[in-house]
Amino acid sequence: MMNNCSIEEKTVKTAVQVSTVSIVANTVLAAGKAAAGIFAHSPAMLSDGVHSASDVFSSFIVIIGVRLSAKKSDKQHPYGHERFECVAAIVLAVVLIVTGCFIGAEAISRLDSGSLDDMQEPGLAAEIAAIVSIVIKEAMFWYTRHYAKKIDSGAVMADAWHHRSDALSSVGALIGIAGARNGYPILEPLASLLICVFIMKAAFDIFRDAIDKMVDRSCDAETEEAIRACVLAQEDVKGIDMLKTRVFGNRLYVDIEISADGTKTLCEGHAIAERVHETVERSFPKIKHIMVHVNPYIESE
Repeated sequence: MMNNCSIEEKTVKTAVQVSTVSIVANTVLAAGKAAAGIFAHSPAMLSDGVHSASDVFSSFIVIIGVRLSAKKSDKQHPYGHERFECVAAIVLAVVLIVTGCFIGAEAISRLDSGSLDDMQEPGLAAEIAAIVSIVIKEAMFWYTRHYAKKIDSGAVMADAWHHRSDALSSVGALIGIAGARNGYPILEPLASLLICVFIMKAAFDIFRDAIDKMVDRSCDAETEEAIRACVLAQEDVKGIDMLKTRVFGNRLYVDIEISADGTKTLCEGHAIAERVHETVERSFPKIKHIMVHVNPYIESE
């Protein structure tokens, strides 16, 4: 139990640290890009700034979700609160969808207005802001992704992809701004539409992953095989009759039926099950609990 608590505390501490860095970076970027969009007359950069602003809200959602998921089991939630992290990831996906719809609608409105030729040429500041954003957001993606993998957090990984989608959207904004500065103003709203596509794709991936974790999807085949090998390596285990796994937030629950010598006493059978239980949970920190059932195994003559 102490091991599980330390893992959860480490997860919360790391997630809060990473999210705090994200909040600071996105706040500065959103303000900078919005200012560049306004003063350099660039709707694409202004849209990109809105995307960065939405990431600030997303990082707060990550902190809330991770803190709630780390709460200990209670009478109303005997299996824990890990799925709150999935809820946080779903909220992030919805935020991305709303942001994408807003940016896409604005781009379509500008395309339908028929006044692209009358648009003021974006200033150099918008181009510089786009380049700075690409560099910073790509660095933030790799930074956040590293820690998301380290603590196996779906919500933090969703935040990482927010950074990547923002970097890609800045690439689109840069193309649009450069095109508008060289006599192709239609590239500005087209770039905003490209940003919309990037955001929607990220939202879909985040939403799908969160739903998979909410509906008791089994873990990957490699992990199941590793669990099998660990169990079969234990003394007095004759075989495995059944193995089921289910993803619960960022943790795993395992149900397994093993076979042991049917002539052993109840106490001996219980000792075998306890040995399997303790070894598997110690070998696989991601497993929150394993339920072991012992079936009698009779040697064939």
